[in-house]
Amino acid sequence: MRNFTVGPVQSSEAVRAIGAENVPYFRTPEFSAVMLENEKLMNQFANAPEGSRTVFITGSGTASMEAVVMNVFTPEDKVLVVNGGSFGQRFVEICQIHEIPYEEIKLEIGKALTQEMLDQYDNKGFTGFLVNIHETSTGVHYDPIMIGEFCKKNGLFLVVDAISSFLADEFDMTAIGNAVMITGSQKALACPPGISVIVMSPEAVKRIENNHVKSMYFDLKSALKNGERGQTPFTPAVGTLLQINARLKEIEADGGAESARKKMAELANDFRDRIRDLPLDICSESLSNAVTPLRTRNCSAYDIFMTLKDEYQIWICPNGGEMRDIIFRVGHIGALTIEDNAVLSDALHDLAKKGILK
Repeated sequence: MRNFTVGPVQSSEAVRAIGAENVPYFRTPEFSAVMLENEKLMNQFANAPEGSRTVFITGSGTASMEAVVMNVFTPEDKVLVVNGGSFGQRFVEICQIHEIPYEEIKLEIGKALTQEMLDQYDNKGFTGFLVNIHETSTGVHYDPIMIGEFCKKNGLFLVVDAISSFLADEFDMTAIGNAVMITGSQKALACPPGISVIVMSPEAVKRIENNHVKSMYFDLKSALKNGERGQTPFTPAVGTLLQINARLKEIEADGGAESARKKMAELANDFRDRIRDLPLDICSESLSNAVTPLRTRNCSAYDIFMTLKDEYQIWICPNGGEMRDIIFRVGHIGALTIEDNAVLSDALHDLAKKGILK
């Protein structure tokens, strides 16, 4: 199977080889050294401010989304949430569960966040800002510089879910003024799912240390304390953390974050060029390099997903809910090549010839 989803994605041979090994015991100096290296490289690739910390949570991206909201905000805050799809809605629901006062900027499918929209919330008493910088469900990428400037102007604590955007799109925590960035192992890090990553500025660390959280597993004070010695408070997904280490060193050897972004941009642009003549419409006003969202015209997007899976051995990314039959997504992250793009393009053109894609 060729995998063009947005996670889990295809992994390199080096990462897959580690997955074939027995999982080692982890309360050792050797594993601590790996974890400290993981933290250093994550801080480096995010261009996190001096003194930043990174922790690794054994749980999906949603686990870290919830952990961050619990640890950095309280009912005394007032948070602005960008809600442009399934994952923006997830931040809304997390705020509701933890009784964090919020307002949402609700966006239509495929619509970009604009300066005019943000301007409506100037000087309105907000203390925090939550955004999925790439709303993976719709493929829309929001402008991090614009958001960062708005947050600086209004003194907002900025939390960015960059789960599918990290390493695919330009992202600089220091330049943006980003306090917390979240990502996950199964996206551009191209490892198995199970680990989510939280990169925290010194401001965020201080806020976490001063906040009382009613949780054992999601208390980030404990994760930060254990991380000082390269460990985790509970048993982590050891094998996946070793794979992350191999992948981070792979990225470093290949030229770092900028080189990784360039590769994904080339894959995305090549694919988009190949499908220009097909009865498909790119349905995002602001694209990420991570994924191309495609709207069908006269056929079911879910049927295209199933046909590619069953007859061509290709996975693309379907949608659910109201987008199930109108939008599918093609990912450009993971161990993909231009040759893989050609195979998918040929399959889509074949479906068009057969009258399935129309």
